[in-house]
Amino acid sequence: MRLLVINPNTTAHMTQSIGAAARQAASSGTDVTAINPDTGPASIQGPEDGEAALPGLFATFEREVLSGNRYDAVIIACFDDTGLWELRTRSPVPVVGIGEAGYHAGMLFGPKFSVVTTLAVSVPVLEENLQRYGIAGRCSRVRASGVPVLETDSGSGNSEAQIQAEVGAAFEQDGVASVVLGCAGMAGLAERMTAHFGKPVIDGVAAAVSLSEMLVRTSAGLAFDADERGA
Repeated sequence: MRLLVINPNTTAHMTQSIGAAARQAASSGTDVTAINPDTGPASIQGPEDGEAALPGLFATFEREVLSGNRYDAVIIACFDDTGLWELRTRSPVPVVGIGEAGYHAGMLFGPKFSVVTTLAVSVPVLEENLQRYGIAGRCSRVRASGVPVLETDSGSGNSEAQIQAEVGAAFEQDGVASVVLGCAGMAGLAERMTAHFGKPVIDGVAAAVSLSEMLVRTSAGLAFDADERGA
C-alpha cells in the first residue's frame, strides 16, 4: 500500500516531522511518501493562508497523483483540511484530511471531544469545517493554544507546555472524553499527552493514516468514480 502525505505549506522540516509521524502510525508494508509544494505560505494560519496555499497544493496533487504516480490514498496534512473537498472531486483514490480524520476518531471515544489548535485566527476555520461535516454538535469547543504553527514541532519545552496546559483545560472544563490536537505539527505530542492525562489525546496524522489504510482495504476491487464522490 502506498500513501502520499501532502503538507500544503512549504516548510520542509515540518513535512519531515509529519512524514515520520505518519510512518510510525502506518502498518507494516505500508509505504509513506511525504512532500510539500514548492510555492505558497510557510505556514497556514487562518483562511488567507489557506487560500494562498491552494495553487501550490493543487499543482503538487496534479503532478504526483494525476500524472502517473501510483498511490492508493492521499492525506492532506493540514488540520484546516485545506483543499480537501476540491481534491476529492478530482481524485481517482481516497483523499483524507487530518482534521476530518481526527474528528471522527474523537467521536469514537465518547459523546463529546474538544480541539486544541494553534492561534485564535484558526478557530473559525475549524468551526466552519465541523459545521460542514455535520458534526459540530459533537465538538464541545475549539481552543487556541497561542502557539504558532511553526513552533508546534520546534521541540521547545515552552511550546509543548503551553499546548499541554490547554489540553488539560479542555479535559477539566469541557466535559469531553478526548481531545484532538489541531495541527499537523503537534503529531509528536499525542502519545506523551495521552500518557500524562490518562485520556485519549488524538493526533490527526495518525488518525488519517489508519483511516486511509482502512479505506484502501475495504475498497479493494471497487472502482472509484471521482464525479460520483464529488456530487
